[in-house]
Amino acid sequence: MGQRRDEIGSLRWFEINFDKAVISLPPERTKNSRPHDVPLTDAALSILKARPRLAGQEYVFTTGANGYRGWSNNKVTLDGRIGTIAPWRLHDLRRTCATRMADIGVLPHIIEACLNHVSGHKAGVAGTYNRSTYEKEKRHALNLWAEYLASIVAGERSKVVPIRESARR
Repeated sequence: MGQRRDEIGSLRWFEINFDKAVISLPPERTKNSRPHDVPLTDAALSILKARPRLAGQEYVFTTGANGYRGWSNNKVTLDGRIGTIAPWRLHDLRRTCATRMADIGVLPHIIEACLNHVSGHKAGVAGTYNRSTYEKEKRHALNLWAEYLASIVAGERSKVVPIRESARR
């Protein structure tokens, strides 16, 4: 999904609309202080629906009274399981999501919308006039991303054909 780790780590149950398959983050919870709707793929919905929901528990991913905070410790554990690779940071996952989405043909302004960035096409005068949230395009892009990831996990060739490549066929 490429979302900011603390925005998802502190996800609250009331921010998820299972019927519309969307997470709605209010402005006070986003880095740029803008509301952000994240369309949910089938895989993301499955994960969220499988989470135990205890009475009185506000957070979806919790290690106590607050949202998830175990990033550093779990990265160390993950590093141990991965083995020897070049040093990496958790933010590299977000950067990789953006890069690989571009590689599979998602347009830059849609990637920016998926990541809730306010730059490029939404900065300055362009952002003043273009108020689109690109909901349909974000959903399509995140579904492409989910298909791409699923093919990697399954060890198969991706069924996702980059837009630029499909135009040459």
